[in-house]
Amino acid sequence: MEQNKNTLIQFNNYGMGHGDEALALKLAGNYFQLLMDDDRLPKIITFYNAGVKLLHEDSPVVKVLKEIESKGVVLLACKTCLNYYNMQDQLAVGVPGTMMDIITLQANATKVITI
Repeated sequence: MEQNKNTLIQFNNYGMGHGDEALALKLAGNYFQLLMDDDRLPKIITFYNAGVKLLHEDSPVVKVLKEIESKGVVLLACKTCLNYYNMQDQLAVGVPGTMMDIITLQANATKVITI
């Protein structure tokens, strides 16, 4: 896990890729579960734009995200995006953060992966 110690993954969509939402959510669920099972966890996962919806209490991937968070991964949701989607009180996992937080985390990361 040392190689991923300072990796940041960014989710900016509700799921993975563009197209069918059900498929995008299935892919995201598979991705998070495989990430968890393989134990190559990043230090941080940021969520912005529609990506913040993955942290919603009704999200189909919230269970695995809670498991990832319990392993010490920081899950950071863009506050502006939460406000835009009126989700301030519906965050089931993760913590709100500012765009400046995201910029700082990106600058400090040794590797940034955008999904």
